[in-house]
Amino acid sequence: MPEATQLEDLYAAIEETARLAHVPCSREKVRPALDAFGDGLADAHVVFSLATGERYKGELAFDFTVPPDAGDPYGIAVSNGLAEKTDHPVGTLFSEIQGWCPVDSFGVDYGVVGGFKKAYVSFPLGDPQRLSTLAGIPSMPRALAEHADSFAAYGLEGKVSAIAIDYAHRTWNVYFSGLSSEQLEPEAVLSVLRRNGLPEPSGRMMDFIRTTFAMYPTFGWDSPKIERMSFSARSTDPAALPAQYEPLIGEFAANVPYTYAGERVLVYAGALAAGEECYKVAAYHQQTPQLSDRVRPPASK
Repeated sequence: MPEATQLEDLYAAIEETARLAHVPCSREKVRPALDAFGDGLADAHVVFSLATGERYKGELAFDFTVPPDAGDPYGIAVSNGLAEKTDHPVGTLFSEIQGWCPVDSFGVDYGVVGGFKKAYVSFPLGDPQRLSTLAGIPSMPRALAEHADSFAAYGLEGKVSAIAIDYAHRTWNVYFSGLSSEQLEPEAVLSVLRRNGLPEPSGRMMDFIRTTFAMYPTFGWDSPKIERMSFSARSTDPAALPAQYEPLIGEFAANVPYTYAGERVLVYAGALAAGEECYKVAAYHQQTPQLSDRVRPPASK
């Protein structure tokens, strides 16, 4: 199939998914991103995401992997007019991570409404990175070092699977995978949340957390404070928690278009922040073996 046709098919799927999410979608906003990253999109891992909460209202995200040999996704976005170049340290962290750590894949989070948002760098699943290594990177914000002891006490020292950098909001995430059932017991969860200044979850959020296998805090750039803590797990059930709480998420999870055989693969997430709990569902549209197990399925618990 010619590349132009593949990109047009992907755009049609984005447009269909935006209608399902009740989000406006314009070719002028989306197609430039497909053209900028088009060389790798035919074989990319592509995910559509919808979230509740004021921060995410009116937005549909599509995430996709980028081959490491294509270069820094932020650099590609800047050179194609999808993002503005900045002198802020946020602009150098991605390249420094590559110099310090083995890299498995890159990724992009692109909003159908808001445009280019995040770049991801994922580490090999068989070689998760240590907090102590990442904290030593010169451009790494000081928050990671300040929370390293707390995270290590929770058993996360050697469980970093990815870093995401949000250029639009100047925030960043560190992703921890492979959480054990003991780490997800309520008292253990409450302990790590309290130690890091986060609110106690509601009963339904705690029920969801107990089904999860990964967690990721969100930090701002200039403060050690954790802005949000999220937990996530993979599923094929469109009626799983938290779809039971949020009808739009359930409708989205049951109807997002996908291109592979078998059941639709979903990743649910719940996020805790001061004064708010929100939920997210990410549906795999295209999947690759390299990325499909980055969030562990329940069977591997």
